[in-house]
Amino acid sequence: MLQFAANLTMMYTEYPFIERFATAAADGFQAVEYLFPYDYPAGDLARQLHAHGLIQVLINAPPGDWSAGERGLACLPGREVEFRDAVRRGLDYARALDCPRLHVMAGVAAGGVHESESLEIFVSNLAWAAEQAASGGIDILMEPINPLDMPGYFLHCQEQAHAIAAEVGAPNLKVQMDLYHCARVEGDVAAELRRYLAPRRETTVGHVQIAGVPARNEPDTGMLDYDPLFDLIEHLNYDGWIGCEYRPKGPTSEGLGWLRRRLDGGRIAPGDLESPTDRRGAGA
Repeated sequence: MLQFAANLTMMYTEYPFIERFATAAADGFQAVEYLFPYDYPAGDLARQLHAHGLIQVLINAPPGDWSAGERGLACLPGREVEFRDAVRRGLDYARALDCPRLHVMAGVAAGGVHESESLEIFVSNLAWAAEQAASGGIDILMEPINPLDMPGYFLHCQEQAHAIAAEVGAPNLKVQMDLYHCARVEGDVAAELRRYLAPRRETTVGHVQIAGVPARNEPDTGMLDYDPLFDLIEHLNYDGWIGCEYRPKGPTSEGLGWLRRRLDGGRIAPGDLESPTDRRGAGA
């Protein structure tokens, strides 16, 4: 059975962040992911996970100055010291949250820098990060992001990411395969899944994420039909988590019909979707 994790950065935004853990658990999720946890002490987040029986499956390393438009440091020349500090901080949080995956954002390519130089720096930084993470059993992830949503982002297609993973050769360096971004760049998501999740190969896919295309709402909205894609992922024996990194069109709980239909009486309990406020629990 497929395993779905709630993305608390994008879902349940009708609640303060620290209350989203309880509401996700009340909706039946057993795992969560989110982008940047650094506004909160790791101990506070760990207590939320424990109180609501959740596991943390993914966080991002600090991305640089987000408000100034930075989207990661890994490909930027002259920022190696900051990159290493960011990875160390991310790994500290990952260990505190017992989180096995740390996403390292590539960054928006620096103007005036040749692509080959950016690639060389990116590869070197990823190799260093993977080495630092290995002793703790943590995977370092990189994610291709489509250029419509993030213009100038250095890593934008699946083939590029998997080639870099092969070049580095670290067993704990993997690709975060977001099917929303994949659809907007490669188009044929099923073909990409067959290519990189094929049982006959040693896959470098470390995590999968989903959202409707093109509006990035619930996966049962838009032009991408997820039902056959979910069937295919199961057929290919993917046993990792699928992160629900989408923006709900309305109250999050009311848009989870797609999930209950998919699991058909499995882990997700129907719950009382009319009154999610009553289900946040005392531990929020």
